Amino acid sequence: MRKVYYIYNPRTQTYDRIYPTFRQRVVGLLRRLFVGMGLGAACFLVLLIVFGSPSEKELRKSNSQLVAQYKVLSRRIDEAMGVLQDIGQRDDNLYRVIFMADPLPSAIRRAEYIGTNRYAHLLNTANSDLVINTTHKLDMLAKQLYIQSGSFDQVVELCRNHDQMLQCIPAIQPISNKDLKHTASGYGMRVDPIYGTRKFHEGMDFSAHPGTEVYATGNGTVVKVGWETGYGNLIVVDHGFGYETRYGHLKTYRTRVGKKVIRGEVIGEVGSTGKSTGPHLHYEVRIKGQAVNPVNYYFMDLSAEDYDRMIQIAANHGKVFD
Repeated sequence: MRKVYYIYNPRTQTYDRIYPTFRQRVVGLLRRLFVGMGLGAACFLVLLIVFGSPSEKELRKSNSQLVAQYKVLSRRIDEAMGVLQDIGQRDDNLYRVIFMADPLPSAIRRAEYIGTNRYAHLLNTANSDLVINTTHKLDMLAKQLYIQSGSFDQVVELCRNHDQMLQCIPAIQPISNKDLKHTASGYGMRVDPIYGTRKFHEGMDFSAHPGTEVYATGNGTVVKVGWETGYGNLIVVDHGFGYETRYGHLKTYRTRVGKKVIRGEVIGEVGSTGKSTGPHLHYEVRIKGQAVNPVNYYFMDLSAEDYDRMIQIAANHGKVFD
């Protein structure tokens, strides 16, 4: 039904009918049209904000799935790093111990990437903290796997050389001492025979008659034959694998520098040269330059009972010969 418009006429106090012009009709129509469009757009925006578009719904769903996958991946990387840590501990405390190799320093096992911002390109991604954290864990896992792989390569090489190492490790007494009567004093704090003060004795002393044969205690290469202050006439044998033995206060030498010796080979004779108060052999075992207790390196020469007796005798806190 067509609308009819009136206007109040105060002069006649009546309502006069208005007949709008064509322009007024067009303007009115346009006004209603724009108002309707505005209301429609407003409703559309409200619906879009509240419910979202189909594409946004799909994007939110994909993003949610991606975040969930990243969280699962992060947990799995944590589990893998835990397993790798257990393998590293086993490597240090078992495999390397068996072959007497030093454990890998923790600074190498847990080395971080430093000096560059490797993840700057990920800062503008959605859920950047999660993405960067997961990527960092993955990089660290890859690096630690590489380090552990290199460690196992070293262990494999040590395993291949194990038989040779067993031949080189000092494993017998340096003089004939089956009844242990020649054991004079052991490793540790002892009373100096000349100065009468307590000092650390880095080896074991074996009392014996001058001229008693001295044996190489493991395969190796003679690296020193000569005089050294305190030791007198000294022979040093490098056994490889970090092992070295020293034979002091000798009367004579029966080897030379550079000679390859085998376990049990005669290399010298007992004497009383250098800082010595009587004929004896001063014997040391060193690992990577550090003196260790020689009593632990007679395993091819002593029974369990003799080993216990040797420990008791070597624990003697009396005076040493040097």
